[in-house]
Amino acid sequence: MNPQKMKWKIRGVIYDCDGVLFDSIEANMRLYNDLCFTVGRSPLREEEIRYVHSHTVYEALQFIFGEEKDQEKRAMEILKQTDWRKYLVYLKMEPYLLQTLNLLKAEGILRAINTNRTTSMKYVVETFGLQAFFERVVTALDVKNPKPHPESIEKIIRELNLDKEETVFVGDSEVDQKTAHSAGIRFVAYKNREIADEVLIEDHLALLNLLQFP
Repeated sequence: MNPQKMKWKIRGVIYDCDGVLFDSIEANMRLYNDLCFTVGRSPLREEEIRYVHSHTVYEALQFIFGEEKDQEKRAMEILKQTDWRKYLVYLKMEPYLLQTLNLLKAEGILRAINTNRTTSMKYVVETFGLQAFFERVVTALDVKNPKPHPESIEKIIRELNLDKEETVFVGDSEVDQKTAHSAGIRFVAYKNREIADEVLIEDHLALLNLLQFP
């Protein structure tokens, strides 16, 4: 479907973080490979890299270490003492992000982040000065059930006084797609054709072509 022909009356845009706001592959690989090296495990395999990209840190460690519970426990203890900020230098902000957020703000469109990151997200927000660009930031620590459960989306919709029909979720993973589906809101795939329901965008400015402004 051609996005240029679509116009949605939207009051709220929810963004995933990793892979949408930032290219975080290198940062995630460095973090988890450091953990693997410290506990004596081999570097991440390709399927593990894909998994840690979109899941919580707890789920990621379980997936990486499997039956090696002693290694998983040690990795978790190391992680608790890790300074997340040393990995943030490897995050790369996606092109046109701030320009798009400013344009949405100017049009009165509310903006939120919905991420399966945990304690690291506050450092991401502080390091890149994102406080002024988002009304809500919901992490896996803010809900009982993280993505793909709809709880995080429902929390944002409730707190921003939005309706599902006027809310869209921009994500880059199957977890994000399932989250939007479970919450019953529109989904826009970012740079990932495999999960595109009806709309794929290759940069942030392209989102503006979908929206009907007053």
